[in-house]
Amino acid sequence: MTGAMQRFLIRFARRLKTAEYWLTGKIVISVLALLRRLPPEKALGLAETIARRAGPWVGRHRLAVSNLRHAYPEKTEAEIEAIASDMWANMARLAAEYVFLDKLFDLDTDAATPGRVEVSGRDLFLLLREEKDTPHIFFTAHLGNFEFLPIAASNFDLAITSLFRPPNNPYVADYILQTRRGAMGGLVPSQAGAALQLARVLDDKGNVGVLVDQKFQKGVRTTFFGRPCLTNPLLPKLARQYGCDVYPARCVRLPGGRYRLIIEDKITLPRGADGVIDIAASAQMLNDIVEAWVREDPGQWMWFHKRWAL
Repeated sequence: MTGAMQRFLIRFARRLKTAEYWLTGKIVISVLALLRRLPPEKALGLAETIARRAGPWVGRHRLAVSNLRHAYPEKTEAEIEAIASDMWANMARLAAEYVFLDKLFDLDTDAATPGRVEVSGRDLFLLLREEKDTPHIFFTAHLGNFEFLPIAASNFDLAITSLFRPPNNPYVADYILQTRRGAMGGLVPSQAGAALQLARVLDDKGNVGVLVDQKFQKGVRTTFFGRPCLTNPLLPKLARQYGCDVYPARCVRLPGGRYRLIIEDKITLPRGADGVIDIAASAQMLNDIVEAWVREDPGQWMWFHKRWAL
């Protein structure tokens, strides 16, 4: 094959991929726009019903089931499939919730009785809000509607700049980014230069939020559910550099379309003999915390992610 032909095929493949992204993006955004016309509860219920039926036919379903079998060797096939079905329902609700963030998030920080969204750890939010000259790091995982966490912090006047990984599809990514920007604090895409941007926030005594349950190709070797995986060392590196307190936070879906946001007491990252934060041991600690969260309700985590690919 000539060099000219190779270049032509590469260009053609790129254009084909762009066309695929455009078409997929149009479909996704159109579906979300149609859901927007329905009452939130009805739209979310419809999205869940469709996802439970369609999920087993999606290619990633096989990966999810395989990951679940490794994580829960003691469970039956029926139990594994039930968790996978709950996972698809959770992911469908999460996608549909993007168009209803303004209607679903009803947290009243002064109300004695919780609404659709309740907070466990309210006093911590209030305490951290007053520590204006101290940077903090919050970490979470892809559980429930994790997007509610920075929105809640904003409601408590606690500004957080969140690191996020945009979808591969640029059209869907733009749509989600615009939705997020209208409801929460600063956003930093997970790409080259992201660590520097977060470092600048901490330099200015700000707060950052990080998702820690994704594969990171150049990460440190750790385990998750007993299997080897690569984990992003960014959080422990930032904590070591700035001496920040680190707080776990998560979202849990409750029956009846409700949500509980949980912010936990700060953790103490492990240190080496020299007294410096141990990056690998700290990354493993984060994995262990997230694993405990997932085990509480495995249907609320994204098992179709290639978390264990080395």
